[in-house]
Amino acid sequence: MKIKPFKLERYFAKYEFSAPYLLSCSDCEPLTLKELLAMADPASLKLWTELSLGYTESPGHPLLRTEIAKLYTNISPTEILTCVPEEGVFMAMHNILAKGDHIVTTFPGYQSLYEIAYSVGCTVSKWQPRCDKGWNFDLADLKDLITKRTKLLVINFPHNPTGATLSKDQLEDLIKIAKKNNIFIFSDEMYRGLEYEESQQLASVSDLYENGISLFGMSKTFALAGLRIGWLTTKNKKLFKTLAAFKDYTTICSSAPSEILAIMALRAKDHIIKRNLSIMQINLNILGKFFQKYRDFFVWHKPKAGPITFPELKLKQNEADFCLDLVQEKGVMLLPAKVYDYQGNNFRIGFARQDMPAALQKFEEYLKSRLG
Repeated sequence: MKIKPFKLERYFAKYEFSAPYLLSCSDCEPLTLKELLAMADPASLKLWTELSLGYTESPGHPLLRTEIAKLYTNISPTEILTCVPEEGVFMAMHNILAKGDHIVTTFPGYQSLYEIAYSVGCTVSKWQPRCDKGWNFDLADLKDLITKRTKLLVINFPHNPTGATLSKDQLEDLIKIAKKNNIFIFSDEMYRGLEYEESQQLASVSDLYENGISLFGMSKTFALAGLRIGWLTTKNKKLFKTLAAFKDYTTICSSAPSEILAIMALRAKDHIIKRNLSIMQINLNILGKFFQKYRDFFVWHKPKAGPITFPELKLKQNEADFCLDLVQEKGVMLLPAKVYDYQGNNFRIGFARQDMPAALQKFEEYLKSRLG
């Protein structure tokens, strides 16, 4: 398989562990092992101390799948396949798509959500958001992109990187469009649960549509990216069986310690999500004041959900050079739009880390010294 380099991941590889101030991370403040073990119930602590470090069940630990199922309405443990989150994208695309198929995807977006389709030999249409009084995806624009060859609709809400989302009515209408045209939906739901109001939270597409397949995991909402635990959910039995067999050629099974730690976190999910939302809300208020102060330099629309935002640089300097100069001069890492193959002069900020105010202060020092 020939596939283009993953621009976002290559950019992170260069700066993520060398820049002292990460202002572009999309995950929440990572939990420490000590913090997670302190949250664990006695039963999961017993699993941890008595853990055998052998192979695990390929679909995932039965108790883990039981806890995951509680995040859904109509998904049973037998309709859950654990995997590394990126592996889930890879498996789904290779088992749904074939050369000559057409997909429609939310864009800008995580590169694998469309790049794998290109590598398979598919054509890709990009459903891009409008930006009038905030980022929003219009279903009328989506309808215009669908053709008779459309096999798959790829969506990501809350959206990376704009922070846009859909209303519940819009999601229902989107599923109606897919049903009418006999289209699969791949729904990247990695930021599910990070809506600012509980009433905003969307149902999983896999709960609502038999030909929907949803991706979720521990990386973002549960602040445990290092576990490398995610999962796919679908009620399409044929597709599920195909995915389970395909996994024999990727990871085969998950890490035994990671599975138990994920069980602990899922049993403490209310506490973890409340903690993450608290950090996000505090930082979002700080960001609002920052962008109001520097409104001559940036155009900023407050995100509607999730831990990231996508402001636009108003200066004549392009965003890639701006981000490069900032990280070299002040050690502050932003993510330029070019890593998304997006043509706007935008950059990504993440605001779910506790050190965001310190990183933002360094960013402000840069603005004062370089821009007057």
